[in-house]
Amino acid sequence: MEQVKAALFDLDGVVFDTEPQYTVFWGTQCREFHPEHPGLEHEIKGQTLDQIYDTWFNGELKAIRPLLTERLNAFEQQMDYSYIVGFESFIHDLHQRGVKTAVVTSSNQIKMQSVYLSHPEFKSLFDAILTSEDFEYSKPHPDCYLKAAARFDAAPKECVVFEDSFNGLKSGRAAGMTVIGLATTNAAETIAPLCDKVITNYKSEIWQDI
Repeated sequence: MEQVKAALFDLDGVVFDTEPQYTVFWGTQCREFHPEHPGLEHEIKGQTLDQIYDTWFNGELKAIRPLLTERLNAFEQQMDYSYIVGFESFIHDLHQRGVKTAVVTSSNQIKMQSVYLSHPEFKSLFDAILTSEDFEYSKPHPDCYLKAAARFDAAPKECVVFEDSFNGLKSGRAAGMTVIGLATTNAAETIAPLCDKVITNYKSEIWQDI
């Protein structure tokens, strides 16, 4: 714990228990535009919007991207942003220990405005909030986490990343940081190879064996 200078958190599935809601949204869209690929909403979990568009809504389907974006923005405005169990107590404990905290998310500012409306206290929980507008490269590239560490003048070995998606976990690993995987989106056994530790919520003894 004494070696940890910064705790860096992804947003969906890490701070908020929102991934099941995204599965519902993308399930609806995928059944409409990709009926030939049942279950596609589960395959694209943890991918950025650009990654989803580039892979699944290209070519003839590229024209519907504005419609999907409009639907997604509307959906995010009415989502339930419930904290992962134990998160609020954990973040306050980090502050008391002098650990800097940051959100490092592929979400954009439009989405974050919905978060702030739902949780007016949100900004006060973090020392920095980095969104997709702050990064040149998307996860699994380490760019986002390295930029977050730089905000606090912290070396990678002084940072702990909290992630749930495969791309996010790979990003933290590529940045050379300690990686805590939350089994909120994917099964514990599937993310374990990409983590230093797997937890299900913030009531766990997170710092043990790190």
